[in-house]
Amino acid sequence: MSLFRRRSTESPAAVDTDESATEPAAVGRANRPNGPWDATEVDLTVGRLDLGALLLTATPGLELRIEVDQESDTIAGIQLIVGESAAQVQAFAAPRSGGLWDEIRDEIAASITAAGGTAEEVDGEFGAELRVKLPQVSPEGRTVFAPARFLGIDGPRWFVRAVVSGRAAIDPDGTDGVLDAFRGVVVVRGGAPMAPRELLPLRLPAAPDESAGATASQRPDLNPFERGPEITEVH
Repeated sequence: MSLFRRRSTESPAAVDTDESATEPAAVGRANRPNGPWDATEVDLTVGRLDLGALLLTATPGLELRIEVDQESDTIAGIQLIVGESAAQVQAFAAPRSGGLWDEIRDEIAASITAAGGTAEEVDGEFGAELRVKLPQVSPEGRTVFAPARFLGIDGPRWFVRAVVSGRAAIDPDGTDGVLDAFRGVVVVRGGAPMAPRELLPLRLPAAPDESAGATASQRPDLNPFERGPEITEVH
């Protein structure tokens, strides 16, 4: 389910170009006590897996799957998998004023309910989230409902959305490694002007020989996952 569209025809006024403005309190670290983090808020000398706009911290049992948009041949997002839980993570450009998650929660809920599912807004660990039941067709041809959680986090000129499925969606108050992995995500927004809701660019992690000359802040931990990374095509 794609709930963001790339906006290639944005007017110049819609593109965030002011690099000198002060970050508003609404998107500061104090309003994200459980992550994800901005690159300016962490020690970049700590080894992380470098995916471009996203840096991942190694978490026990973590598997990484990379979703590739077949039409554009670009990375559309990643999936973090630990045990019986998964989190699809995407990062987008956002207005400097923040508030993108407040703006789109109703859009997501309306899209799910229009498809025959249900959506309930609750206050969770990461703030307001949607707990939903997504309609799916079983192998027997029956309509079944899969539970999921939509998490949204506003950062300084970026927005991260995670769709949590599996055990962590059924037992949101339990301890689950996939949420530990999500808490450790670091966003590298960069200074390029981008339209709100435009995907931040991701890349495949560097191979060992490609990162041999990198600095500590650039060099990924080359063994952070039990499996992966794996490539999944998105049509």
